[in-house]
Amino acid sequence: MSALFDILASAGLWAAVLRIATPLILATLGALISERAGVLNLGIEGIMTFGAMSGWLAVFNGADLWVGLLVAALGGAMFGLLHSVLTVTLGLSQHVSGLGVTLFASSFAYYVFRLMVPVAGTPPTIEPFRPLDIPVLSDLPFFGPAFFTQTAPTYLAIGLAIALAYLIARTPIGLAIRMTGENPHAAEAQGLNPMAIRYGAVIFGSALMGVGGAFLTLSAFNSFFPTMVQGRGWICIALVVFASWKPERALLGAILFALFDAFQLRLQTVLSGVVPYQIFLMLPYLLSIAALAVMARRARVPQALMQPYRRGER
Repeated sequence: MSALFDILASAGLWAAVLRIATPLILATLGALISERAGVLNLGIEGIMTFGAMSGWLAVFNGADLWVGLLVAALGGAMFGLLHSVLTVTLGLSQHVSGLGVTLFASSFAYYVFRLMVPVAGTPPTIEPFRPLDIPVLSDLPFFGPAFFTQTAPTYLAIGLAIALAYLIARTPIGLAIRMTGENPHAAEAQGLNPMAIRYGAVIFGSALMGVGGAFLTLSAFNSFFPTMVQGRGWICIALVVFASWKPERALLGAILFALFDAFQLRLQTVLSGVVPYQIFLMLPYLLSIAALAVMARRARVPQALMQPYRRGER
């Protein structure tokens, strides 16, 4: 028990939690915004992969790190536009379109990477974001190294979660998004354009997914490889349900999953040779399934989610 307490009381654990949670926060917020407007986007995995590649490739070719994030956002927005055309304008299956986007974006990312980067035994690297040294706060015992030595995109992700929570709950834009996801015909009766709102939500959400992927190559690591997203996109879909479509809960859900993941990595060192390592790899997913099963019972799904909208029809 003392070893487990030592792990939980380690500043290194909580610093790792925020790093692991950052791409999950960004991508989950992107999926949440899209679904609040009534459009399911299963393309998260592929969009994150393309964002990771495009952001890294931009920096590899001399762009600034922040420009790399912008390029990743634009890449994600491009696939969001494609998904919007297929689902909002044409009214095709959101499931099939999302899966198609995932396959297309992932394959396209690998193709462009191989086209632009020479094949080498060692993957080429860039200079990633460095942890910020915040005066006074970074020097605090425990809290400094745990929470105030992160890279800038981590603080950006947390700030976006807070801002989107306010936007959705307290602003006219948020009301329009919620109304479109609940009853687009009622939104139309109020003079709103549900199709434009859905387009905007999907494109903006996909841009966030692209930035979430770019965090992996521009901050967490310094190179790109095609399988680096490793299922994070699918975890984000579950986190949206866990969060009951609320950004503040999405932030907590991402941190909770990251805690499970970071904890199992350190637990392996304590119980190495006693328990098979595969058990530890399963642990964060098993705990996430259990948490999802509990929270999903109280989740209220947007009523118009996955329902095609046609102007003037009821």
